Amino acid sequence: MSEDLRALEQWVEPLLARLASAQRVRLARRVGMQLRRAEQRRIAAQRNPDGSAYAPRRKPAPARQKAGRIKRAAMFAKLRQAKHFRVRAGAQQVSVGFVGRVSRIATIHQEGRSDSVSRGGPRIRYEQRRLLGFSNDSLALVHEAIMSHLTAGNP
Repeated sequence: MSEDLRALEQWVEPLLARLASAQRVRLARRVGMQLRRAEQRRIAAQRNPDGSAYAPRRKPAPARQKAGRIKRAAMFAKLRQAKHFRVRAGAQQVSVGFVGRVSRIATIHQEGRSDSVSRGGPRIRYEQRRLLGFSNDSLALVHEAIMSHLTAGNP
């Protein structure tokens, strides 16, 4: 994957050098927004960047189960909201990631770390669920966004 990113960088560098700074920022924002939407859809589908499914949630202990059916919300429903999932764009770079307190939660799941469930509560090891990642689909999306920007007469 890193070879693909280097090839993309070498391909796009001379094209971007011809653009004015404001146009590069506009392009970076457009690419970032499209990447964020794609990542939001992938997180909603509960898929890792490689296409594999997220590790399922841990089942509660039998003594703690409540009677009746408990409907659980989708994992990371609030994390993928735009107010937590931000795009930062500049003339030289674009980044898509989590901000604020939710970035800690995202990091724990991204790397499969352990954390306490509540203050002073037991520590639980969370399964690794790759919230952010660059896939071949992301690479194609970036390529397509750059090409549509350049062919739309923006330069």
